[in-house]
Amino acid sequence: MLFSRNWLRDYVDLPASVSELVDGLTAVGLAVEGVEEVKGAGDDVLLDVDVTTNRPDCMNHLGLAREVAVRWGVELRPPRPEPVEAAEATADAVSVELADAEGCPRYVARVVRGVTVGESPRWLKQRLKALGLRPINNVVDVTNYVLWESGQPLHGFDLAKIRGKRIIVRRAAAGEKLTTLDGEERKLTPEVLVIADAAGAVALAGIMGGLDSEVTGSTTDVLLESAHFDRRRVRLGARELGMHTDASHRFERGADPGACLDAANRAAALLAELAGGEVLAGAVDRRADGFAGSFTARGRLDHGRLQGFAGIEIDADRVEGWMRGLGFELRRVDGPEPAGSDLPVWEVTAPTWRWYDMEPGPDGGIYEQDLFEEVLRLHGFDAIPATLPAIAGSDGTLTAEQVRRDRIRDHLAACGYAEAINYAFQSRDMDATLPRLTPDGSPPVDLANPLSELYSVLRRSLVPNLAANARFNARRGVEAVRLFEVGHVFWHGAAGEAGGKEAGGKTGGVGEEEAVAVLCGGVLGMPWDRPTELDLFDLKGVLETLGEVLETPLAVRPAEELPGVVAGTAAEVLVDGRAVGWMGRLEDDEAGYPLYAAELFTAPLGTGVLGGAAEMQVRVPSRFPTVAVDLTLTHAAATPWADLAAVVEEHRPEALAGYGLKDRYTGEGVPAGAVNSTLWFLYSHPGRTLTQDEVNQHQQALTAELERRFACKG
Repeated sequence: MLFSRNWLRDYVDLPASVSELVDGLTAVGLAVEGVEEVKGAGDDVLLDVDVTTNRPDCMNHLGLAREVAVRWGVELRPPRPEPVEAAEATADAVSVELADAEGCPRYVARVVRGVTVGESPRWLKQRLKALGLRPINNVVDVTNYVLWESGQPLHGFDLAKIRGKRIIVRRAAAGEKLTTLDGEERKLTPEVLVIADAAGAVALAGIMGGLDSEVTGSTTDVLLESAHFDRRRVRLGARELGMHTDASHRFERGADPGACLDAANRAAALLAELAGGEVLAGAVDRRADGFAGSFTARGRLDHGRLQGFAGIEIDADRVEGWMRGLGFELRRVDGPEPAGSDLPVWEVTAPTWRWYDMEPGPDGGIYEQDLFEEVLRLHGFDAIPATLPAIAGSDGTLTAEQVRRDRIRDHLAACGYAEAINYAFQSRDMDATLPRLTPDGSPPVDLANPLSELYSVLRRSLVPNLAANARFNARRGVEAVRLFEVGHVFWHGAAGEAGGKEAGGKTGGVGEEEAVAVLCGGVLGMPWDRPTELDLFDLKGVLETLGEVLETPLAVRPAEELPGVVAGTAAEVLVDGRAVGWMGRLEDDEAGYPLYAAELFTAPLGTGVLGGAAEMQVRVPSRFPTVAVDLTLTHAAATPWADLAAVVEEHRPEALAGYGLKDRYTGEGVPAGAVNSTLWFLYSHPGRTLTQDEVNQHQQALTAELERRFACKG
């Protein structure tokens, strides 16, 4: 919105430099977005100010001058119009009726007789042109001038064309028509508020006047309208008719209901000065019942709470000076401060030009934060130091669930996997493609108002979205993907069916459980290293080390066929013999390379030593020589490594420093349905060198137990 610097000077003394004015206005929340010189107007410049929609009081020169006066502590000089009045009374020349008092709670009318309609003086035309307005005649130009001076829209009627000398503010009748000043015939509906005379509509209230009552060169008596129209009614009417004017722009945002009479007096005085004629005595000022209370907003400004909110000390006298300068009325009252405190509490009444911005809260009073903002923007937000808020008591500790979640993320990231965060929604087709952790037969949860078909159900698995992420990356030339996600899955069914909790606490409603999914695929490699194709064993290794970190051994057991998983690769993930997840190679081949995925619930997992009372223990490696032993066992191919490892762990001697699976072989020399597994063992003693006999004894005991449990042949 444009403002003339010279026009502002009529009401307030401005800073010497334009840059200081720009910086000061911007600091109090009225950002100046540009400065432009006015040609042929001396040193005048236009300020392009970004006035937010909640500040209609600043959409005029007087309102902006008020902000300048308070910001720089100078005097505001508003105009004090006192038109010289004739003996004839305005009430004898025209009557006003508020047929729709809700749509128009106040209507002020003044009459100027004997005017000579003609060209406006140079100074007036220059000011209007600077703002991009086209001068028309002295009557119309005066109403536009007062609008840009005070923010109050006005309209001038040719009094001789007002039939019955009556003004009626009412809703339009269905099908009623009116030709507006722009020459367009408007078909009206009851949504539109109109100004009517005894015979019909003559203007659109708060939007535009009618052509039939227009002021022309033959007009001698002018009826000035200065009213307050309900902003919702003006907005609906303007939208209905597809119109937007300077008047509707202000009424829609909340024009000042207290400015009607002053603006009418100002326009009448200027009109008598510039167009001749005489102003009739008094004004017709019609108000709805309860008008004053409708636009009165009160609240309490507690100095102590203000300082606590800002974290700084602000002088009480400065607070009073700023608020009174902005037009607020302050009265000191007894507050809740401790006895003997000198921090005041004020009862605050907002000016009528801030009625919308200071709208009452649920308790009927102005939100105290709105009052705090008025003080702090004038104090200067940049003058408030950045400090952390004081919080009583000690910091709370993380819950076991939070510790577990953080350790899962940390470990998977340390393994080279990137975390993905997807929507909790999926399409119904995606939901049906892969294995799910949720109970068998539990249908997906439909969304009542989905964003689209792609987000129509809550996810029952994290893997479909990860697979979509992998395809997205592969199509853009990424040669290998390693992704994980920690999130919740949902299903229809009672809580506890999947070891989870029920969302919303509804019995038999929607179940919810946290899960972690891991996905990999492609070829890893560096120019100096041999490329490595990611496969199921890479995924299995990540899960096993995750179990070690969380102190919850994870075992993998071959599973029957799973939907969307390549036959022969499907496996269950176990904790203490209970299935908590699955893993396998996905049948999805759109990525251009195989994708391997695993998913499991997090609730059965532990939190690791950092999540409980256990202390971290560090074992120093032995400085004595180690003894390595290999053992090849022939056993049933269906026996997983996890079962072998469990036996070794159960009978592990103290001297066994480590062990693992070295190789598995099927083929010539191995019976059908069997496999040769080569295990490696590493023996070490922390205080001395082990003898070969000691190692042989330990190894023979382990071998005997493995043969007994699995009918192995060494």
